[in-house]
Amino acid sequence: MTDATMDSMGEPPPPHRHPYHLVDPSPWPLLSAFSGGALLLGIVMWAHYNVHWVLGLGIVGVLGCATMWWRDVVKESRTPGLHTPVVRIGLRYGMSLFIASEVMFFVAFFWAYFHFALYPQHVSGAATPMWPPAGVYTFDPWHLPLLNTMILLLSGTTVTWAHHALIHGDRKGMLTGLGLTVLLGLTFTFFQAVEYSEAPFAFNGGGIYSSTFFLATGFHGFHVIVGTIFLGVCFWRAWLGEFTPKRHFGFEAAAWYWHFVDVVWLFLFVCIYIWGAGPIAEH
Repeated sequence: MTDATMDSMGEPPPPHRHPYHLVDPSPWPLLSAFSGGALLLGIVMWAHYNVHWVLGLGIVGVLGCATMWWRDVVKESRTPGLHTPVVRIGLRYGMSLFIASEVMFFVAFFWAYFHFALYPQHVSGAATPMWPPAGVYTFDPWHLPLLNTMILLLSGTTVTWAHHALIHGDRKGMLTGLGLTVLLGLTFTFFQAVEYSEAPFAFNGGGIYSSTFFLATGFHGFHVIVGTIFLGVCFWRAWLGEFTPKRHFGFEAAAWYWHFVDVVWLFLFVCIYIWGAGPIAEH
């Protein structure tokens, strides 16, 4: 095959007359839908009827389908001629739209928080309209929250270092940067667990403040865990030599997601921990 028949990434042309990738029949979309339904049903049954097995089945199903589906996508990316330039652009559009949907997901939590913070008279049962509600003690923003902010900001620099090293063919720098990013993600999760264990308000008894706080920061923590797994898989693939300076969108997608997680935390830190701070709890 001559260079004239190769694309800009050094890949052969697709095995058909058009530049699109027609995927093989797959069971994972249908099974993922059923697993997601079982997951939501399991949450309801656990909350209302104390039935746990449906939730466990849903979690196992979602994780299994995600693993197998992404395995197939990785396998397709290694098959010459399938991920054409048009397909790669589509993957970038898909990841961009996914992150945009995640932005709107967090907008809902910020909306709820600011609604009650700016209009505390809407808090049911509030004798004196104020935010945080009377009797609620908040975290010291310059303690663990500040430490976690520094950890995430540092992780943003290490993942950028890894990306830069990959582009310039520095395998050792790429692996070092990725490894440090995964380690920092795990460290953030550990300190958030410590913070939750020291929370001066209860998860199920702190009223609207604890509800909005744990929803916003808890879902962010979940995204940190997902991003850490995402980068961990990228580390494993990088170790196996599956990324090249010109073909590494899997890593780029993980880096985009991680930067999104960083930015969301900065908004949480400024808006909830600093701007929304009330009387500081004594530890």
